[in-house]
Amino acid sequence: MAEPVSEEYPTEIHEFLVGFEESLKSADGTLQSLMSVPRTELLQKLGPLEQAKLDLASAYALNSMFWIYLITQGINPKEHAVKQELERIRTYMNKVKEITDRQKASRLDKGVASRIVRHALWDAKPEGRSKMPSKSSHR
Repeated sequence: MAEPVSEEYPTEIHEFLVGFEESLKSADGTLQSLMSVPRTELLQKLGPLEQAKLDLASAYALNSMFWIYLITQGINPKEHAVKQELERIRTYMNKVKEITDRQKASRLDKGVASRIVRHALWDAKPEGRSKMPSKSSHR
């Protein structure tokens, strides 16, 4: 039985390599679970906005992995077309975020908002006095 081959590397980077390996395993697990369900089945369960988010996240992840691959091959990814692709995807991710934020803002319950404002403002006591002491009572 052959002895395992160990590569020599600086001990200072050991923790980084262990972390990198754990990240790769996590990414692999996520990809495996994502790929275990047919894409059409997955998209049927999602609304249009969620579909866009999934597509953008998938495209960003794939291009990010390609960025890392280029680095491992000694190629500067900043000088490669992948940089523009990542920027383009980020632009669309921001657009989807704006749409999501607008939808959240439009769901504001006006009744709840008016009650919050009403209770946050000055409230008169039944006998006509405010809850806050008047200036004359501090003299």
